[in-house]
Amino acid sequence: MSSMEPGTSVRPARIAAFALFGVAAVALIMGVVSLFSSGGANDAAKTVTTTPPTSSAAVSTSHTTSAAPTSTTVSSASPTTTTTAATQAPPGPAEGQVPAVPVRVYNNGTVKGLAAQAATDFRNAGWNVTAIANYSQGIIATTTVYYRPGTDEEDAAKRLAQRFRLRVEPRFDGIAAADAGVIVIVTNDYPGPPSNKE
Repeated sequence: MSSMEPGTSVRPARIAAFALFGVAAVALIMGVVSLFSSGGANDAAKTVTTTPPTSSAAVSTSHTTSAAPTSTTVSSASPTTTTTAATQAPPGPAEGQVPAVPVRVYNNGTVKGLAAQAATDFRNAGWNVTAIANYSQGIIATTTVYYRPGTDEEDAAKRLAQRFRLRVEPRFDGIAAADAGVIVIVTNDYPGPPSNKE
């Protein structure tokens, strides 16, 4: 009887050691699988346990935080960020940014200084007003923004017209040969700058 007691006490210790080793092996395998299957930007926020676990608590912690090594993630993130920024740069002005196309403002109304007032409103909104004058070659029915179709003036004219609630049209014959840039002919119905709510 006494010869079986030492074997009996050794066997549970061996079983516990094998069980702990098995849990550690499973955690290591899951960590490796997680390393190869969970790539992406979210890995940068995770940490990795490089020392083998020594207890069941350590095994649990290792399992929940296994990921790609931080040094690999950081070094691969820098080129990706630089490349992404270079490929996503828009060719034209960004949304909300005012185009740098020159704007000329002409008064065709009966209100003195109306073109100067409109030019001030446009400048305050960031537009590049290069000329202010009167337009006396005919009568324009309503304040209108004119552009040359197929040029960068077209997008700029549409943005300006939308921002200030104005009509927008291609240039007509009388101004077709004028210098490059957006032409705004203001009349007595010029609404002024939009309110801050718009």
